[in-house]
Amino acid sequence: MAIIFDYNEAGQNQPERSSTEAKQVVVPNKLNGLDMENYSWGQTLQEVTINVFVPPHTKSRFVICEMKKDYIKIGLKNQEPIIEGEPFKHIKPDDCFWSLEDQKLISVLLTKQDQIDWWKSLIKGGLEIDTQKVEPHPSKLSDLDGETRASIEKVLFDKRQKFMGLPTSNEIQNSELLKKFQRQFPDMDFSGMNSGKSFNNFPKP
Repeated sequence: MAIIFDYNEAGQNQPERSSTEAKQVVVPNKLNGLDMENYSWGQTLQEVTINVFVPPHTKSRFVICEMKKDYIKIGLKNQEPIIEGEPFKHIKPDDCFWSLEDQKLISVLLTKQDQIDWWKSLIKGGLEIDTQKVEPHPSKLSDLDGETRASIEKVLFDKRQKFMGLPTSNEIQNSELLKKFQRQFPDMDFSGMNSGKSFNNFPKP
């Protein structure tokens, strides 16, 4: 079950209070999510996993599992949904899956659209976890999708270049573009320009 602490202004643990002004901090489970009464969820930077407990001998034809970019609904037919609402952040519906395990557990995998942030809650407005207490699982760049991997590699490259006093990727790109303009327009005076400026407004050479 979720572990909840209240903090006073001095940051000291206090017994749980009913006041709506009390700030609640929920410690995540080992999977960086929460264990609720009839389901649990966890996450990595790329995915969210949900395990929903259902009565034994449940048939897959009675399972309801709707997964849209900004809406999820999980439960059984002719019953109140167990989970329903807008996910904390958008998901990729085409990369989301569900299965019924041992006729008693609905296993759901949601693929995050933005794969660089930790979700504070499964559903917007739901109980939130303290993301400062999340423990990332070791991962490799090769495990990420191409777009996310390229973004991370660019950030790491630029940080390394700045640390060494070298031009960033954008500055290198601008420098190459300036050289192309100089070759195409040799009579034009480029003395007042430098590679640190953007040339997006110039026509492509």
